[in-house]
Amino acid sequence: MAMCGGTGQLKQADKEVQQICDQVKEEAEKKAGSKFPQFVAVSYKTQVVAGTNYFIKVNVGDGNFIHLRVYKKLPHAGSTLELSALKTGMKEDSALEYFQ
Repeated sequence: MAMCGGTGQLKQADKEVQQICDQVKEEAEKKAGSKFPQFVAVSYKTQVVAGTNYFIKVNVGDGNFIHLRVYKKLPHAGSTLELSALKTGMKEDSALEYFQ
């Protein structure tokens, strides 16, 4: 069980997480200032807040990875997605942790 406010266990990315990545890819490329040759979700953690924060490790090609923090609003608020932050320069073995 995740501690209150903390992130859950690291999980392998699934179809739902890949769909989240697909929806924020364009915005992630704008924030990073570059186009990514691929955008494949590898693993993720979640944090329950007033909605859900997804921390997602994404393979962007050529041995490079980024970490995304995507906020998904609660259903009554439209379940919309917001790319809150991203970290570039990550590697396959970079730990996926909470970040602002």
